[in-house]
Amino acid sequence: MVDPIFDYQFRLILIGDSTVGKSSLLKYFTDGKFAELSDPTVGVDFFARLIEVNDGVRIKLQLWDTAGQEKFRSITKSYYRNSVGALLVFDITNRSSFEHIPRWMAEAKRHIEPHRPVFALVGCKLDLVQNNAKPREIPEEEAAQFAQTHSIPYIETSARTGHGVEVAFRSVTQEVYDRILSGEYSVEDGWDGIKTGFSRPGGIDFSLEEAEPARTSCC
Repeated sequence: MVDPIFDYQFRLILIGDSTVGKSSLLKYFTDGKFAELSDPTVGVDFFARLIEVNDGVRIKLQLWDTAGQEKFRSITKSYYRNSVGALLVFDITNRSSFEHIPRWMAEAKRHIEPHRPVFALVGCKLDLVQNNAKPREIPEEEAAQFAQTHSIPYIETSARTGHGVEVAFRSVTQEVYDRILSGEYSVEDGWDGIKTGFSRPGGIDFSLEEAEPARTSCC
């Protein structure tokens, strides 16, 4: 007997300016913890987590956390090409980080072509606004209007409380899977955006192993 570990593997990338909260978002999603101290990402960090979509299909997410600094752009471009989706991340207390989202989106589209990437717009640091620690610079309605214009979901999150974090990643994952079902996406040789899963001999419980987040650093 052979038990599947996962049915598909999706590769997603998080993009946005430096210090907007990408690493903290990933830390909460994979570890369930908030990183009180987080060093700026240098190059690219890698995380992984196993989740299920609506019909119970198991998806392994490869999650790439990219540096927002300009000097690392040549490194991160190579990670776009094999991604199927991107979370466009900004800080709701920092207007410039929101104003740069169109550039990040255009760059992702350019490098992920000919595939049409799945996007979600993610506003971070909601807790700072709720606790009156910082003023909100991007009204929720403004961000939601941008998302509606581009036909993508908008989710506000807090990596401190966990608010919206699960929704952000699951919305992208579900949309990728829906596009597989519709025939828009398929597994292709030479493209790592979507891969089929693999199996291991039955009788061994690998669930804990796969549930543990993986993390590596590059560059």
